[in-house]
Amino acid sequence: MSESQGKGRDERPTGGLLMGRPFGVPVYVAPSWFLVAALITWLFGGQIDRILPGLGGARYLVSLFFAVAFYGSVLVHELAHTVLALRFRLPVLRIQLQFFGGVSEIQKESESAGREFWLAFAGPLLSLVLGGVFLGLMQLAPARSVAGVLLAALMLSNFVVAAFNLLPGLPLDGGRMLRAVVWKLTGRPMTGTVAAAWAGRALAVAVLVLMPLWSARSSDGQDMASILLDAVLGAVLAAIIWNGAGTSLRLARLREHLPELTARALVRPAVEVTTDTPLAEALRRLEEIDARGIVVTDSAGAPVALVRERAVRQIPEHRRPWTALAAVSRPLEPGSAIAADLAGEELLDALRAAPAGEYLVRESDGSVLGVLNASDVERAFALAMTGRSPVPPVVGGLPARP
Repeated sequence: MSESQGKGRDERPTGGLLMGRPFGVPVYVAPSWFLVAALITWLFGGQIDRILPGLGGARYLVSLFFAVAFYGSVLVHELAHTVLALRFRLPVLRIQLQFFGGVSEIQKESESAGREFWLAFAGPLLSLVLGGVFLGLMQLAPARSVAGVLLAALMLSNFVVAAFNLLPGLPLDGGRMLRAVVWKLTGRPMTGTVAAAWAGRALAVAVLVLMPLWSARSSDGQDMASILLDAVLGAVLAAIIWNGAGTSLRLARLREHLPELTARALVRPAVEVTTDTPLAEALRRLEEIDARGIVVTDSAGAPVALVRERAVRQIPEHRRPWTALAAVSRPLEPGSAIAADLAGEELLDALRAAPAGEYLVRESDGSVLGVLNASDVERAFALAMTGRSPVPPVVGGLPARP
């Protein structure tokens, strides 16, 4: 039940059912939600039977209504994040309701620590408001009634959601608030992320240890089934928090190094050859000037295609003198040529808009600088995720010899 930040632009669900588009943001329900809804229906149905024994089988309908209403409250919690993010002009990719609540996928980082704090606090604040509303409505319904039981459960669940999300550790909202505070005090968002991520990992360990201990103490060690269930839930929840904290840390490292990810830094030197040049001769010229890419030009010298590294590697050496470049080339299309000064997210957006193996890199005056290989960008992206410089030495290139 928190907001996450990513770099994608893909609006396809990650394995979920599209429920609607409030404020233009798609809302998906993950398959795991149905498992949780069934579990809530079964567990809460047993509690209702103790409070209202006369309902019989209808108690499961009441319990199912509570499960749906509870996740409706979770959706309102996530919409609070979304609305504020949109107000701050931060694009939101999707909201997803899943096993342990919901996630608002916000695509960009807040511009200031203050905005980060309020963006994180908006969800728990609205959950507290909803809890207060249900508390007020409880005064109008008899305690021993279906309405009274539902209102009490929704009141308590919203207060629990708010309290849990305010715990100071990533990926929870409280962790993002802690990050904002440390960011404000130090002036460094990365310092805030590191502090909040380690706080999240400490929180994960605490949940893993304390949930079964609390369950054992509350039941005096008699209800082993309940203790075992709480231990399993604690382990799952701890794993989610631990992994979420690690992911937040990796994304922060990526954001820190992303501006260094430039087309100019990753470009491969290229040789220009005309369309009538045999592959073997093109590779000879490539080796002669120690280039790593081949740009195919027309008779006027204008680039028309790029030789594909993967296709070249599949051609045996003895066939290369008789292989035309057209057989191993990809014609230049809209999006196949990019500016040398593209960097960071703008570079990634340009590559996503026109997926390919190779791209022509041009200077601002239109001259050819070289070839950008998608595999080099992937390696650089992976290095940035680990906190290292995203400009690795070029280790690939077109093979002059097998």
